Amino acid sequence: MAAFSKYLTAKNSSIAGGILLVLYLLKHRRRTRKGGSDLVLNTEKDGRKDRAAVDKVFFLRIIRILAIIGRSTKDFKTYLFSFIKFMPLIALVNNFLKLGLNELKLRCRERLTKKLYDEYLQGYTYYKMGNLDNRIANADQLLTQDVEKFCNSVVDLYSNLSKPLLDIGLYIFKLTSAIGAQGPAIMMAYLLISGLFLTRLRRPIGKMTVTEQRYEGEYRYVNSRLITNSEEIAFYNGNMREKQTIHRLHSCFVILVMGNSVLTIYINNILYQQKAYVIFSELFILFSVPYVSSCCSAADLATVVGYLVVSRPFLNLSHPRHLHSTHSELLEDYYQSGRMLLRMSQALGRIVLAGREMTRLSGFTARITELMKVLKELNAGKYERTMVSQQEKDTAEKLTLVPGSGQIINRDNIIKFEHTPLATPNGDILIRDLTFEVKSGTNVLVCGPNGCGKSSLFRVLGELWPLFGGHLTKPERGKLFYVPQRPYMTLGSLRDQVIYPDTYEEQRRKGISDQVLKEYLDNVQLGHILDREGSWDSVQDWMDVLSGGEKQRMAMARLFYHKPQFAILDECTSAVSVDVEDYIYSHCRTVGITLFTVSHRKSLWKHHEYYLHMDGRGNYEFKPITEETVEFGS
Repeated sequence: MAAFSKYLTAKNSSIAGGILLVLYLLKHRRRTRKGGSDLVLNTEKDGRKDRAAVDKVFFLRIIRILAIIGRSTKDFKTYLFSFIKFMPLIALVNNFLKLGLNELKLRCRERLTKKLYDEYLQGYTYYKMGNLDNRIANADQLLTQDVEKFCNSVVDLYSNLSKPLLDIGLYIFKLTSAIGAQGPAIMMAYLLISGLFLTRLRRPIGKMTVTEQRYEGEYRYVNSRLITNSEEIAFYNGNMREKQTIHRLHSCFVILVMGNSVLTIYINNILYQQKAYVIFSELFILFSVPYVSSCCSAADLATVVGYLVVSRPFLNLSHPRHLHSTHSELLEDYYQSGRMLLRMSQALGRIVLAGREMTRLSGFTARITELMKVLKELNAGKYERTMVSQQEKDTAEKLTLVPGSGQIINRDNIIKFEHTPLATPNGDILIRDLTFEVKSGTNVLVCGPNGCGKSSLFRVLGELWPLFGGHLTKPERGKLFYVPQRPYMTLGSLRDQVIYPDTYEEQRRKGISDQVLKEYLDNVQLGHILDREGSWDSVQDWMDVLSGGEKQRMAMARLFYHKPQFAILDECTSAVSVDVEDYIYSHCRTVGITLFTVSHRKSLWKHHEYYLHMDGRGNYEFKPITEETVEFGS
């Protein structure tokens, strides 16, 4: 009945019904032409002739015969309703299994993400990875999509291997007891050889996965907020605050995913049939063998081998198991053995497909492992970067550059360079021997053409770039503050923009009230923003809400909040009016903040005692600003 039912489709039923109707009409026409003559059947007992017309009696007889073939209708209904009764339980178990897999993926991703971000946002590692080390160019891709795909592949591989391995063990045990150990051994050997052959063919897939993810990461690289603003965050020493923001957003994402897990399960159930079709289509392609014609594949060959293996005990008349078996018992055993062998082959096929997924997993594993290795080395002060040639045309002198060979001495109220080479991380020398000293209360104006080394000087001061030699005496990191031309506005409230990278709890521990914060805004003429927003807790996209001049003044209010010993002002008032700029610089002197200012405005000379001029050709001069000082720079 099962074999018959697969042909009983809507199309075949329509054809069969049409044929029966045509036969009935032809029979009716023949009978009318012959004057009602009928076909007759001679019985063996009395020779009596009975009519055999295609009529109601015929259909009743055929229904009775089919009922005999189909056995008991009552049993069929009983088993059918039993299956229907267990369907909700089966669906519940399947959904809980999928829920468990989704939970494993989520937990795996959560823990791996936290581990990687703890190392990524330790110190200035996030800045060094993009600016000092050129081994990884798309950290955002690795930390997001690659971590997700890695965790999904690990959990899927676990689920795709556990059930097939259990099935193989059970079917080997059952087949061994049914037809002996030789049959399953032959089939296992054939399928394993095919799998090993295909595994060798799939070896390049791991490298292709790495390349694919690298290109995808390069495309997504421009969308990373942290990498785009890494220098500003590094000068603010805001790595801990950024880590808190990332962990908070990730926790919200975890909660959201957990809330949608059940919905995701049912969506996956809808797609299950399509996935099954793709899997078996790929299985047919995977098992294709080059030396077999296009009409045959190794899967078909496996079927032939399987039936040959199963049929041997049944064709052997001296086999002890089937000496006294009837034809129906032989048929039943043959069918069951064939089905078990087919199930075992399918389980092995799933393992072969899992091998393909393992190959892709190897690609993700290589990328995640490389990221962890680079993070560990950067945290230890090691980095790799292509160095430029140190040969020069005008002199044969060479300078051996060893990153980190200089000495940094932490001391308050002084910045002193002693025979320090100023060079980029790739070995490009800007100034061979830089020597000058600045004490607290002595403001310095830094000037020179683009590319002369002004920003490089500040990166060395901020310990973002390595020291290639000499001695550098400076305060600790928290006592040196940087204000860029393009200020960084963090995600958060109006209060967060002033106290960044501190949190509200740290503000309270310092004993700074909101009234004092308002005074900082008033000092830079931004008090109207608090009046406009109505509260310190107002949350906006401050990068868009504030104008260029307002963002620069907000950065200066942030400077007054932290009150460092030294501040580096990198053209941070270029969009501010001259009168407001004059008041800001005067207030910096009042609160005792010593300034390193990059600017070409002559109006700022009166706020500085010295100037440091770099000509871009490796020369510099450090002199006091007097009435005889002529205009310098551009």
